[in-house]
Amino acid sequence: MLRSVILAASRSSRIERLVETAPLTRDVVRRFVAGTTADDALRATRQLVGEGLAVSIDHLGEDTVNGDQAVAVRDEYVALLGGLAEAGLAEATEVSVKLSALGQKFDERLARENAAAICAAASAAGTTVTLDMEDHTTTDSTLDILAELRKDHPGTGAVLQAYLRRTESDCRELATPGSRVRLCKGAYAEPESVAFQAARDVDRSYVRCLNILLAGQGYPMIATHDPRLIAIAEDRSRWFDRTPDEFEFQLLYGVRPDEQARLAEAGNTVRVYLPYGTDWYGYLMRRLAERPANLAFFARAVATRK
Repeated sequence: MLRSVILAASRSSRIERLVETAPLTRDVVRRFVAGTTADDALRATRQLVGEGLAVSIDHLGEDTVNGDQAVAVRDEYVALLGGLAEAGLAEATEVSVKLSALGQKFDERLARENAAAICAAASAAGTTVTLDMEDHTTTDSTLDILAELRKDHPGTGAVLQAYLRRTESDCRELATPGSRVRLCKGAYAEPESVAFQAARDVDRSYVRCLNILLAGQGYPMIATHDPRLIAIAEDRSRWFDRTPDEFEFQLLYGVRPDEQARLAEAGNTVRVYLPYGTDWYGYLMRRLAERPANLAFFARAVATRK
């Protein structure tokens, strides 16, 4: 029922205006989203890089329903990458791309072509692309497109979600030389047949997957805000003799910035996932609707900077 209420709110322009203009909620949005334009993203990126952090920029646009919209998203990324290169920020900044925003749900070939154009622009700018993972129905398609992209752009990154039962196997497949894999818990509402439901089971899966990636020959990107999992990752990285340039931590923009600073000061590479775009309202509401428990997560993030 709560999920239905949140989804209904996500379609309400009236509630969107209230969220955008109310002082408290406006500050919350600014904390988790860089802004609506590429200039906003560049400004936030410059600040983060100046603080010794790396960045992964996500242009918000998951509701692509036709080819023109998909091409517009592609062009936005190409322009953004040009801006990163011009500003001297590309070395520390990659981009994260959702294939659904490039047309995956209605034309996989178009999505692959658009993704290839973004990868080419990233290579020209001196950086890389990571393909975000969405709900389980798109996993095979996303990994297939990833394999095609890596033929010409071997640095293209993948995202795997520990709550999916298949992910240990996917980690073994992707823990290869030159492979970049972001491991996260997963935030979509998935059926028990494909995903672990209990938090402890998801955490155990995360640690198993983490061990596979750290033991492999790829480049693990450890995406979690969970203090216990971060501590385990620090310990496991030492166990597997990983040097600081052989893996990285990733955290969301605005979430636990003190922890981001601590990890960076300890010599780790820390990458901040930075969203921007006019679809910020839909982005936040969908994150909540996919998993209403995220309400408590964002509340804790607002209440503490640790």
